[in-house]
Amino acid sequence: MVNNDFWLTSGWHLLDKDETGFLIPTEDFMKAYYYRPEVAPVEESCEAELALHKKLIEAPFAIIEKNELNDIKDKDVVFNYEVILRFREFLSQHPTLEAAYLAIARGHVINFPPLFVDQMVQIILRNILNENPFTMQIRASEVFFRSQLVTIAEDEIMVADETTVNLQAEQKTLDKNNLNKLEVDIDILRESTADHYWERSDKFDTSIDLAYTKPGLDALARVIEKWIFHFLSIEVSVKPLQKIEDEKWSWHIGLDSDSTSILNDLYEGKELNDARLKQILCLFQLETKEGFNEEMKNKPVYIGLSMDQKSIIRFKPQNLLTNLPLANLT
Repeated sequence: MVNNDFWLTSGWHLLDKDETGFLIPTEDFMKAYYYRPEVAPVEESCEAELALHKKLIEAPFAIIEKNELNDIKDKDVVFNYEVILRFREFLSQHPTLEAAYLAIARGHVINFPPLFVDQMVQIILRNILNENPFTMQIRASEVFFRSQLVTIAEDEIMVADETTVNLQAEQKTLDKNNLNKLEVDIDILRESTADHYWERSDKFDTSIDLAYTKPGLDALARVIEKWIFHFLSIEVSVKPLQKIEDEKWSWHIGLDSDSTSILNDLYEGKELNDARLKQILCLFQLETKEGFNEEMKNKPVYIGLSMDQKSIIRFKPQNLLTNLPLANLT
């Protein structure tokens, strides 16, 4: 029997839910951050470091005085604690993880690394995709929070995790004279082999085809629908397109900075060279019967996903929440 659990290291299992299904940070969730290697005590840890760690494990949201940090000898550890405590402070200002993420999407300036935001996106997606999980959708959703390297063939647009690809390339370089060491394998995830994803979901070592008519692209469209509904309670229909053919084109959203720029230029009727046009990988048409402002009622929104000039996808899921022509922006 296949175990349909996934992303076991995300921290989702440590969170509670409110009555709407949104995620509430718990003490156990914060405690996991204190066990991260950046701050977990080691043999060389000083007494002040050990005392602070013990205090936070016993009371993960305890108030920490400056002297408790300053007394730690290893200043790298101090810096790492400060980062995590700033993230903790930010989370404590919001009732749910979704509310915290929406605040960032709507312009709240963060004082912790963007990696923490990516982790929030992963956990929220883990929650969204928990009910009736489909492997192709789960893999497609990795695009939301991990940069992807693109390889284009005749009828394929293969995307693989950038970090995993780089690790594999580095490993091959290091191990070319040592065949006994293991290397990372990046297998193509297809519907026929989808069950292999579950046991390796935390490795991010599968690739997916986002070419037009392929199951991977349809899966990404479904995740976009679910992402919008989860946050905005608006039911939308998203379908892949080959090109935009609409004389009354009124609204578009880029899922990355390149798409935003390219779609803006196309909308304004500017001529684009082939190299720039080829950056566009996927187009979608989004429609809804509810939630849009009067001007956009019953009109489609076009969505673009592109790679940058280095063939990397850097998806911005917040654009789907902040750039729609919503009637109610509160």
